[in-house]
Formats: sequence, C-alpha cells, structure tokens
Amino acid sequence: MVGGQLGYRWQTGPAVFGVEAQGDWANLRSSHVSIFNPALTDRATVESFGLFTGQIGYAWNAALLYLKGGAAVTSNRFDQFDALGVVNFASSTRWGGTVGVGLDYGFAPNWSVGVEYDHLFMGNANNSFSVPAGAAAVINQISQDVDLVTVRLDYRFGGMGLGHY
Repeated sequence: MVGGQLGYRWQTGPAVFGVEAQGDWANLRSSHVSIFNPALTDRATVESFGLFTGQIGYAWNAALLYLKGGAAVTSNRFDQFDALGVVNFASSTRWGGTVGVGLDYGFAPNWSVGVEYDHLFMGNANNSFSVPAGAAAVINQISQDVDLVTVRLDYRFGGMGLGHY
C-alpha cells in the first residue's frame, strides 16, 4: 500500500491533541473456499481506504506516543473463482470505525519517522454475485476487518522543530 496523510497537532505541556485524514491505495487480499459451493473460491480485496481520526498523545523530548480513533472507509472488490478463472465479481464502498496506536520520533527539525498500528472495524456485508439468467443467486456474507501496521515519514510545516509536536 502507498498513501499519505494530512493533519494538525497542538501541544500543551506534554499532552498532544490532533486530527488527521489519511488516504491509501492498497492491494490487501484474503480468500477462502465458498461454503455454498466448494468448487468456488471467494476473494475479497481492499483496493483503497481512508481514515478520519482524532488523536491524543504524550510527548517527551523528541518522541510522541499517541492513540487515535475515528471513521474508516474502504473501496472493495469481491471475486468468485472456479478452476477456469473469475466467474463473478462485485464491488462496494464500506464505512466503519478505526482505532490505533503509534509512536513518532523527531530525528531532525520538522522531520519525524513513526510506526503505527490500526484496526479497521468494517463489519459484515451481504454480497450477491452476478449469476446467469435462471440460476439461483447465492448471498455471501463477507466479514472484512483490517489490521494495518504502517511506517511513516512526516514533514511538519511550521511548529517548533525537534522535540515539539
């Protein structure tokens, strides 16, 4: 996956508060054998996602430990395969929630590097794949929670430089 984020943080003493919007292109896939027809394999792909979160953290020296939470949105593709290839497909946009934790370290004035873990709660959705005329449609329930670990390189505009968030 690759993407970026835009946000604003403000600091009072060691407490840091912030808001952030993040967008990423992705190719996160999972598949399993269909419970309705073992000759078919269902695959779910997250093609892109966005996070809209608030943050609260604690800063000391050049480090910041923070928690975040808010809304998540994913763009998805669902494929169904048989031995010869793709049989059916569907797509959707899903909204859910997210929580996460991260650690940033300022290594130069206005530059920081960080690592972050996020869990996206996207819930369950029923998807009916396209079927030939006269065939019975099968509804597949797809659960799509996502776990992400990302490494970040950030540039802070303005601010106090190294040791301040």
